[in-house]
Amino acid sequence: MRNNIVHIGAGELTYEIRAIVEIADKLKKLGIKTNMENIGDPIAKGEILPAWMKEIVADLAQKDCSYGYCATRGVLETREFLCEQVNQRGKVQITPDDIIFFNGLGDAIHKVYGQLKREARVLGPSPTYSTHSSAEGAHAGQKPVTYRLDPDNNWYPDIDDMRLSVKYNPAISAILVINPDNPTGAVYPERILKEIIALCKEYDLFLICDEIYHNLCYNGTATRPISDLVGDLPAIAMKGISKEIPWPGSRCGWIEIYNADKDPVFARYIQSILDSKMVEVCSTTLPQKAIPKILSHPQYPVYLEERRNRYEKFSNLAYDRLKDVPGLRVNRTNGAFYMSVAFEKGRLNSEQTLPIDNVEVRKLVEELVNKPGVETDKRFVYYLLASTGICVVPISSFCTDERGFRITLLEKDEQEFVKIFDTIAEAVTEYLKSVKPSCNICE
Repeated sequence: MRNNIVHIGAGELTYEIRAIVEIADKLKKLGIKTNMENIGDPIAKGEILPAWMKEIVADLAQKDCSYGYCATRGVLETREFLCEQVNQRGKVQITPDDIIFFNGLGDAIHKVYGQLKREARVLGPSPTYSTHSSAEGAHAGQKPVTYRLDPDNNWYPDIDDMRLSVKYNPAISAILVINPDNPTGAVYPERILKEIIALCKEYDLFLICDEIYHNLCYNGTATRPISDLVGDLPAIAMKGISKEIPWPGSRCGWIEIYNADKDPVFARYIQSILDSKMVEVCSTTLPQKAIPKILSHPQYPVYLEERRNRYEKFSNLAYDRLKDVPGLRVNRTNGAFYMSVAFEKGRLNSEQTLPIDNVEVRKLVEELVNKPGVETDKRFVYYLLASTGICVVPISSFCTDERGFRITLLEKDEQEFVKIFDTIAEAVTEYLKSVKPSCNICE
């Protein structure tokens, strides 16, 4: 073309979670039965919403007001409801104007990063949810800046690594925390959150906390909302209904802004986020109107507890089947509905395989894994998919140097769930034994 029209950060926009679906679809056409354990969509995995919840949405769909624009920040009654939930805890106090709705949390993420000055960086976890790392890298036109989550310590943040990154990179202006975490399923204790807040205050940073899985904690864990801990620190909490209700197709998420009045630069930045939303007019009206009715319904806590109990049971079934597999580092999932498993260093190489009976499938997979630059865990994931039909996501696609895979805990059929994880355990064992590692080919 006459000019280079490609954005400087275009190369950072990757989303392997959905990209691998294209490969799975090709394998389906070649006769492979698949278990899609890659995307965190409870509805796609058979979650049935209760009748009372559907009645709320159906009733709203009969009201003409659900079809019109709402205020740019969002439906006022809903923002008042959410505001009261924060304020009644007696910590940070906000107003309805401190809440802005978006078309899903992905929209919010891109607005929050996109309105930053290009030179201002957000230090995020590694591994991290792809939408965050892609948005941060794309905004800056560089690789994302990250701190390490430690698979040998429950996937908790390495605070020393975080501190060094902040100290020696003056461009870092904020720290991102995802709690409960995607992709690891970790739930951070209060002491870790307080350490991160203290670091932000020490270096005059603001904090972003993605809390979309906040009410999905189990195995005896719980976590405080970041609004109860930040004190006077400028911060943003990201929330939504796609995972909790769950209603991912609603595309309805919001941010809560804390202490914007404490820093004029932060206040101006928040105004720019609102201005960018104003250009789009507003977010979808109907799901916003449903939020207070659903979250305040007397059956909602019961329904939520049933889901937590199921994820707890399945997280333990998964952990028990993988924890003793040689070559893996496995942590029990305590929140959200994902498990991230890391291979021990040096256990993967570019020669390992799994048996594939279908000749066409084997040819397709070998073409994919032998392309230049294919990570060793992506190679394993492709072989696992072709050999067993189980579709997971390589951890390397979550902006990390670790090698492993992320899998959901969403399969509702317990017998099928157990079969999936038993199959993975057998496949890992066979894969790692297929070729003896040597220093010439180890990662």
